[in-house]
Amino acid sequence: MKIDAGIGFELEKAAASAQYLEECGYDGILAAETSHDPFMPLLLAAEHTSRVELYTSIAVAFARNPMVLANLAHDLNAYSKGRFTLGLGSQIKPHITKRFSMPWSHPAARMKEMIQAIQAIWDCWYDGKPLEFRGEFYTHTLMTPMFTPTDTQYGKPKIVLAAVGPKMTETAAAVADGMLIHAFTTEKYLREVTVPTVEQTLKENGRKREDFQLIYPAFAVTADTEEGFNEVKKATCKQIAFYGSTPAYKGVLDLHGWGDLQPELNRLSKIGQWDEMGTLINDDILSAFAVVGEPKDVIAGMKKRYTGLIDRASVSFAGVAKAKVPELVQQFKAA
Repeated sequence: MKIDAGIGFELEKAAASAQYLEECGYDGILAAETSHDPFMPLLLAAEHTSRVELYTSIAVAFARNPMVLANLAHDLNAYSKGRFTLGLGSQIKPHITKRFSMPWSHPAARMKEMIQAIQAIWDCWYDGKPLEFRGEFYTHTLMTPMFTPTDTQYGKPKIVLAAVGPKMTETAAAVADGMLIHAFTTEKYLREVTVPTVEQTLKENGRKREDFQLIYPAFAVTADTEEGFNEVKKATCKQIAFYGSTPAYKGVLDLHGWGDLQPELNRLSKIGQWDEMGTLINDDILSAFAVVGEPKDVIAGMKKRYTGLIDRASVSFAGVAKAKVPELVQQFKAA
């Protein structure tokens, strides 16, 4: 199992952060799209590292179109000498329509077509095939030599897709190179819903599990000090509550018998009670979503939970002194 870590949003710190993560021994660096663009930090990471893989985790797919994403992914992959993977996510309807002012409909079907469109564009650029993609949501039929990249020696980037529910999970297993398992996923949901859905869909599409990556950004509640532990715990509970307020993710809570919590979290989110939301995540719920304990125990706990289930884990040791992180990373990789 490989281990990855996130890079911050501050561009002036991105290069040093990427170098530090590579020196720690991490296998990959992830950049999320929240308050900042996810591609720009990875450009700096590509410039200042030589080994680690680079992922957007995630870039909001429906805020962009297939040609824009194909270009961004190609450029980062070529510049990093084949180390970039395009991680996409759908976001939810209010964000797409109200924040990005973009269309929303049939998200799983639209996402499947978007990935197929990107792949068709790359088939044109990398293999010289005519660009003749015509779908329900996207049409790409024009490509001239002036707009065709020539730095294709490192091959096509890979695409991984974030998913929680069965429809998007099926989409990932049908057309993507891997799946970014949403952090709002418990071991029980992973074993009973996500992995069986992936394996069945891969089989139906004539694909092999060993050719498909399962990537999981695991919650780890750990720190060097009691004060630091409490800070990480509070922040993690707030994050779990934020995810739990999304109606589309209610199925994860339902599986554990906590479905009644979702409408209350959603209600509080609409009136901006973010701190109060976090207090509704009790220790049982926290332990289902996160591995909790001292750093060495967290590593053992994560390996016990996820070995054989996932291929990569993203782990933050935010509460641990930076000098201790390389040892923890090596312990994770050696365990």
